[in-house]
Amino acid sequence: MSGEDKGAQALAHIAAAERKAAEVEGIGPDVATRPVRTVGVIGAGTMGGGISMNFANVGIPVTIVEREQAALDRGLKVIRANYERSAQRGKLTAEQVEQRMALLTGSLDIADLKDADLIIEAIFENMAIKKDTFAKLDSIAKPGAILASNTSYLNVDEIASATGRPQDVLGMHFFSPANVMKLLEVVRGAKTAPDVLKTAMETGVKIGKVPVVSGVCDGFIGNRMLSTRQQAANQLLLEGAMPWEVDRALTDFGFPMGPFQMSDLAGLDIGWSKETSKGETLRDRLCEMDRRGQKTSAGFYDYGPDRSRTPSPVVEQLIRDYVKEKGGTPREHSQAEILDRLLQPMVAEGKKILAEGIAQRPGDIDAVWVNGYGWPRATGGIMYWAGVR
Repeated sequence: MSGEDKGAQALAHIAAAERKAAEVEGIGPDVATRPVRTVGVIGAGTMGGGISMNFANVGIPVTIVEREQAALDRGLKVIRANYERSAQRGKLTAEQVEQRMALLTGSLDIADLKDADLIIEAIFENMAIKKDTFAKLDSIAKPGAILASNTSYLNVDEIASATGRPQDVLGMHFFSPANVMKLLEVVRGAKTAPDVLKTAMETGVKIGKVPVVSGVCDGFIGNRMLSTRQQAANQLLLEGAMPWEVDRALTDFGFPMGPFQMSDLAGLDIGWSKETSKGETLRDRLCEMDRRGQKTSAGFYDYGPDRSRTPSPVVEQLIRDYVKEKGGTPREHSQAEILDRLLQPMVAEGKKILAEGIAQRPGDIDAVWVNGYGWPRATGGIMYWAGVR
């Protein structure tokens, strides 16, 4: 078979996989969905704002709840700026911008969500805070309302346990920026009712997402596999490979960026504390040097005023010193070896996810990686590429 034919087959596979992903095995046409006419979103930050836009885009009114007026005003201002940018590009009319903004109502009172059909929590990734929020929702949400968490890692069953209605709770994990990224991981809890799951999946399709159902586990499908790649990438640095060599192996394969570019973009200091840092990891040492990523014009890379990225001699020396201190033996790595070391652990994790029933089918994992993590579409997705059908 020619390379062209293989490419066409791969593209046909991923298109079919995306359609199939919206179907939940064991939930047939006889299961009725719940109406989603009004939505509540808790949190007006980057995620909450992006999530809200998805619903306004299809004419569904949203009430956005924040704790402080300044945060609410800031969130609504960012949403308006996003819509106005779309208008400048000719994608929306000025009238459409106003129509969508009119569908968004800000509030500082969680009780204003009492009539919402679907409530999505998009706050700080902390179990205690989320459980407290869901306990409050349990007391104010109307019977039959669907309660969803935008958690990217946490145990949805534990979140549901804070309510007296775990059958109405599930995860709806959007990807940032939530108004752009296509993937929606819908996390089925142990007690999530079939009609709740079906409603969330169909809602995902309605707002233009590729919804994929996941079981409950640390990181669900995408982030669980991503963590294995990050571990492999960090190990390569301990063997003397440089961040730009690791990143290049993935960008040459077809990813938009590699793990260290991604870390710099997100900020190396997420979850890092100056007070408790002891310089134990490379990331700790970079943050201690105030190399915290693009925002400080320095992270794993050096950045120019236009955010242009160049390999850093400072980081190269830091890694060499660190490897020596830890008793490692630096060596050369071919790009082929780096790629293999990064991708094979992900494939192995994907097989475990299938064996555990966390994902329904290999194509669902392909849909996750193509739509949420930049896996090159032309390969058909990670499991298809690895020959797992």
